[in-house]
Amino acid sequence: MHTSPARRPGRPSDWRRSVHLFPGQGDFSVSSLVSAARADGGVLAAARQVFQEIDDSVVGHGLPPLGPWLLGANPPSGRELAHAATGTPQLALFGASVTVHQVLCDSYGTPSAVVGVSFGEIAALTAAGVLTVHDGARAAHDLSLVLATCPGGLTLLSCPEPSALRLLERAGAADATVAVVNDDRSVVVAGPVPDLVRVEKTAADSDVAATRLRLPFSSHHPSFASQAEVFATSLRARTWSQARFPVYSAVAGRRYRPDDDLARRLADCLVRPAVVPAVLRQAVRHRPDVLFEAGTGDALASSARKVLSAKTAPPVHAPLAEPDFPW
Repeated sequence: MHTSPARRPGRPSDWRRSVHLFPGQGDFSVSSLVSAARADGGVLAAARQVFQEIDDSVVGHGLPPLGPWLLGANPPSGRELAHAATGTPQLALFGASVTVHQVLCDSYGTPSAVVGVSFGEIAALTAAGVLTVHDGARAAHDLSLVLATCPGGLTLLSCPEPSALRLLERAGAADATVAVVNDDRSVVVAGPVPDLVRVEKTAADSDVAATRLRLPFSSHHPSFASQAEVFATSLRARTWSQARFPVYSAVAGRRYRPDDDLARRLADCLVRPAVVPAVLRQAVRHRPDVLFEAGTGDALASSARKVLSAKTAPPVHAPLAEPDFPW
């Protein structure tokens, strides 16, 4: 991927070292990608290149060309994207994340490290050169097909993990589990829909905000071991290279090593929880001047600000969620 720095006027000169954060699927906005592409020629050019590579890899697998739809005169709404062919929302998020990463590299140089959260691990590994855009897109599509066989749902709770565990117990939601720890005030729980309904009612009775994520599947649940095997098998058909810079996994809870079985580690995202705070604290040991969220929203950036609240923490930006971001 093209990563040569090409600084433009108005960019902060002290953002020399960065860490890129790749979010999961719970915070995706079509409009922010479209707005950025229309407002900045560099974003548009990068998006066209990335989505052309994505379309070349998956058109013919039951998917229409995504780039012309997203970047054309009449882009889809979030609802239209969600109701498109299986894999369309995942490929849109993957493409948006890789696009943001590439434009940030052009503007501010190659990052010192990247952090992948859940689905975002595929884009993080692609950014690091472990997967090509072609193979990353195929992996994202493979995962979407597997997720379609993962029943249940995901609910965001505005409370710390210990409080969420007590809430699950009070709700009698024996098959629900903590799927993602975003920060010390926010977790996502996964489980069968009847269990989530009980959790949400108990949360309301306890004055804890609960929001069902608009995703038609569950994930990060131990019951999906067979689906994880299917996904791992599909990943073994991809070509894997050594990372050009460190990749941190919120599911593995650490930096990936050269001897890691990455097909297995990515499949772990279906059955193991993602714990964001731990890997954020590890990633900032690279002493970045700034953290960038390589996604379309700012939920992961918000969590980073909460987790890294010390006076010495670097600034955190979510470019696609900031209309005046200095690309």
